[in-house]
Amino acid sequence: MASRPTLSPEKSRFQPRLSTGAAGLKHRELSQSNLGQWGYDKEKERDKQIQGNIEDFFVEAEQRRFDHDKRDLLVDLLDISSLLTDAASAIVDDSFLRCFQSASEDPWNWNAYLLPAWLLGVVTRYCVLFPLRLILLLGGFIIFFICFFTVHNLVRDKGRRTAWERTLVQFQCRMFVASWTGVVRYHGPRPVNRPNNVWVCNHTSMIDYIILTSYSPFAVIMQLHAGWIAFLQTRVLSCLGCLWFNRNEVKDRKLVGERMKAHVAAADTTPLLIFPEGTCVNNEYCVMFKRGAFDLGCTVCPIAIKYNKIFVDAFWNSRRQSFTAHLLKLMTSWAVVCDVYFLEPQTKQKDESSQQFAERVQKLIAGRAKLHIAPWDGYLKYYNLGDKHPDLIEKRRKAFADVIKQHLQIESSPMSDGVEHEDGAACSP
Repeated sequence: MASRPTLSPEKSRFQPRLSTGAAGLKHRELSQSNLGQWGYDKEKERDKQIQGNIEDFFVEAEQRRFDHDKRDLLVDLLDISSLLTDAASAIVDDSFLRCFQSASEDPWNWNAYLLPAWLLGVVTRYCVLFPLRLILLLGGFIIFFICFFTVHNLVRDKGRRTAWERTLVQFQCRMFVASWTGVVRYHGPRPVNRPNNVWVCNHTSMIDYIILTSYSPFAVIMQLHAGWIAFLQTRVLSCLGCLWFNRNEVKDRKLVGERMKAHVAAADTTPLLIFPEGTCVNNEYCVMFKRGAFDLGCTVCPIAIKYNKIFVDAFWNSRRQSFTAHLLKLMTSWAVVCDVYFLEPQTKQKDESSQQFAERVQKLIAGRAKLHIAPWDGYLKYYNLGDKHPDLIEKRRKAFADVIKQHLQIESSPMSDGVEHEDGAACSP
C-alpha cells in the first residue's frame, strides 16, 4: 500500500489551529483536493461498496441454498436450516441488544398501603423538587452566559481568558449536577494535565462528561449533536479544545485523529477525555473499545463510572428519547447517585498490540465498575440491515417462491405432455 503524502506546514490549512482544537468540524479546514490526496474519498467509496454488496451476497446465498437441480420439493419444504439460522441470529441480536436496554421499573404502588406514599412521592418530585431544580438550572445558565461571553469578548489576555472560561464551564456543570441532586463520590487523585496523557472512560450517557467536568475540566471527543446541544458544543466548549465529529463521515474521523495527536502532545491544553466505546451503554455491560486512544503511543489513564440505579437509571437511550427528555427524567427523580474511580495510568507494553492494550484497559475499567464485557462493536447499534435494505425480506421470500414455482412447473410438465398425447391419439383415425 502506498504511503499517504504528507502536507508541508505552509500548505497545511489546519496546521496553525492544531493546539486549540476544533469549534466544530462542519467548517471544514481541509480542501476536497487534500482529502482526495489523503485517500478519504477512496475509503468512503470502498465502505459504500461493501455495504452495497451485503444485499446481493445475502440473496445469492439464499438462491444457492434453494438450488432445484440438486434438491427436490419435499426437501425444500421441510428444510429448517434457514429458520435455525434466523433463530441463532436472534440469539446473537439479543445478547447484543441487552447492552442497550434500559432497566425496567418495578411498580410498588399495588396496594392501598403503598399508594398514598407513592402519590406523595410523585407530588414531591414533580411539584416541589422539579420547579426548584429548574429555577436553579435556568438561573445558572443566565449567570453563566452573561459571565462567559463577557469574558470571551472583553478579556484580551489569552491565558487569563481561557482559565476564566474553564472555571465558568466547570461552574455550569456543577449546576447541572445540582439540578439532579447528584450524589457523586470521586475516588483517586484529581486529573492533572501532562503531555502525552489521555483519559478513557466507559460511557453511559452524555452526563458522564458533565459529572467529570464538574470535578475537573476535560476536553472531550464527541459526536456533534443538533439543537441547543450543538450551540453549547460549538460556541462554549470550544474553549476547552473539544473535538466534534460525525460518526458517519470518514473525513471527520481522520481529521479528529490528527487533531487528537496534536492535542495530546501539547503541554498547555486541557486533559483529553475519550469514550472508546463510541456509544452509550446501559452501565451493565462494556462493549469493545476502539483503538484510537491506544494508537497514540501515550499513557492512558482509565476512569470507571458506576451508577446506582436505586433512584433513576442514568442510561441515555438516544434512539428512544432526546437528551432534553433524558434531563427531565433525571430532574424529576429523587437523585442521581454514582461513583467515579480514577485508576492507575497504563502504558503499552513492548510485546502488546494496540488492540490488546485496549482490551487490557477495558478489563480494568469493567472490573472496577463491575461491568460485563461484551465482544461487540458499539457502532452496530446504528446499523440496521432491515432499515438500509427494506426490500431484503421480500427478495428472500421471492427466492423461496421461485424455487417452489420451478418445482411445480417441473412436476406439471410431464402431466401436460401426457394429456396432449392421449387427446391426439383419440383424434387420430
